[in-house]
Amino acid sequence: MAVIRFNPWKITHKKPFGAVKENEVATFTIEVIAEKIMAVYLVIHKDFQEEKVITMKKKEETQFSCEYFFNQQIGLYYYHFVVQTQENGKTLTEYYGPTKKGGEGQKFSSSEAVWDYQVTCYKEEEKAPEWYREGIFYQIFPDRFANGNPDQIINSPKKNSYIYATEEDDPLYVKDADGEILRWDFFGGNFKGILQKIPYLKELGVNGIYLNPIFEASSNHRYDTADYFAIDPVLGTQEDFETLVNTLHENDMRLILDGVFSHVGQNSRYFNVNGNYGKDKGAYNDRYSPYYSWFTFYDYPDDYASWWGIKDLPEVNKEDPGFQAFIYGNTNSVLSKWNQLGVDGWRLDVADELSDEFIKGIRKNLENFPEKVLLGEVWEDASNKISYHHRREYILGDHLQGVMNYPLRNSVIDLLNENKTPEDVAKSLMVLYENYPADIFFNNLNNIGTHDTERILSELGNHLQKLDLAFAMMFIFPGVPCIYYGDEAGLTGGKDPENRKFFPWNTINQDIYDDCQKWISFRKKNALLTKGDVCFFYGPQLFGILRYSEDNYVALLINPGNYPTTVNGNLTFIADDTAMIKEVHQRFSDRTLKENSYLLITSEQKKKSIEKYRAITKK
Repeated sequence: MAVIRFNPWKITHKKPFGAVKENEVATFTIEVIAEKIMAVYLVIHKDFQEEKVITMKKKEETQFSCEYFFNQQIGLYYYHFVVQTQENGKTLTEYYGPTKKGGEGQKFSSSEAVWDYQVTCYKEEEKAPEWYREGIFYQIFPDRFANGNPDQIINSPKKNSYIYATEEDDPLYVKDADGEILRWDFFGGNFKGILQKIPYLKELGVNGIYLNPIFEASSNHRYDTADYFAIDPVLGTQEDFETLVNTLHENDMRLILDGVFSHVGQNSRYFNVNGNYGKDKGAYNDRYSPYYSWFTFYDYPDDYASWWGIKDLPEVNKEDPGFQAFIYGNTNSVLSKWNQLGVDGWRLDVADELSDEFIKGIRKNLENFPEKVLLGEVWEDASNKISYHHRREYILGDHLQGVMNYPLRNSVIDLLNENKTPEDVAKSLMVLYENYPADIFFNNLNNIGTHDTERILSELGNHLQKLDLAFAMMFIFPGVPCIYYGDEAGLTGGKDPENRKFFPWNTINQDIYDDCQKWISFRKKNALLTKGDVCFFYGPQLFGILRYSEDNYVALLINPGNYPTTVNGNLTFIADDTAMIKEVHQRFSDRTLKENSYLLITSEQKKKSIEKYRAITKK
């Protein structure tokens, strides 16, 4: 039987690494050692299309190579290898593809059993604005951050709602027997509160804010939009919003809004079940409403398409030309209004449920305004996501510029809670890097917590050292870090509503705050962490991230375990061996890491040490 080796993470086996630009050529090289090699084939096909079989030519004694021209338009391509050898006069056919971990592959017994490697073919680079790539973002759930009114009163309390007695109260839903929310709860956070806390955010090191929805709605989370053109009165006025935007810009800070375009609220201006906006204006009350075509009715008016079956959230038909024009298609559109007021970018809620064409339309609108960024909520590997029976193209060019990096969050938790080995985590992150167009990977909004997840401190069992390691991973990792409000202050909690407590202004955990601020400061001082390439590495009980350029590097080594471990020169780097990697490996060798701790080395440290030595020897 033949010995076969192929690893797409090594430039000697696949060039270029990872995703390939449309009309670009990639070279595949596989090693085969056998008594007699009859033929070696690359079997490749575009997503949902027929396979092509390419005969690979002998390059060296054991190496076979071929080129493939990615000229069948953007999308996903899949490939494996077929090796035919002869041994003792008997012809043997073997199939070679990836393991579940990626990287170095394995043999398969048949063409039906073989797994395929993935190549992502994209249209063009996605160079996000520099202000975004260099950003440190902070996600704010507006109702729960700060009340800027002098007497702490709540702006414009809503009917059928309740307000907490103190900011220290835990959020609580009042639901009926069917689990529907009867009364929404409000703490009273507002724009004036955020405005007043800009000095706090600047001291922390934040230079960008991502706000959960701010438009008029019934709920506290505002994902049930009632009017896209109106600020929710609980948060303040449009004038308050404009003041906030202008003040942020004066302080060299940016603002990204949450765009919720998949659905609206049932009591919105557009659906209007309760007649809040006039009896005959919304689609629910009037078949001749200008909004009627936005919605799908199965049995008018009470049986209609809704988001995930939640009747409070009527689903919008994103293919409706009227709705498209309303959101992004003209100078009077929703996006145009808020972009003109200075918004710096948008995060698209449930991007999976917006068609590629709809997202493309949003992107086109944003291009009328300089230096805007467009991100999407995607929970999985966005390169191969299928939604509504369609392979998504939203990161292949002129759509999204980046996505929320939930796979990173999952990896952080899996590593620090020892649910997965460091090797498994390193390889899963490498697969993500391989599958994403490079610019997208470096544009992703990295998070370890959001309004949709358990608090990271709770996920880590209230372990402060593990939380410090989580911050380290987020700030060292390629992409743009985003802190969920209160994570730096020690907030805990499970899923909604526990993860949406009011900010603990009087009880900030100073140790956690200092740890978070430490990593923000380190990132800002090291340009490599925004622009440098990345290599993941691992050892027994150890996980590492190397960020590097041609001459410089930053390397983080983590011991997520509950007992000390020594490196002993046994680190595996997922990259071709270079002088830099050898140096990093040597500098970590024989070092001991305490339980739940890290080592951080930089090329700058070594340069300073050499300079100090030279200065001493000269004396």
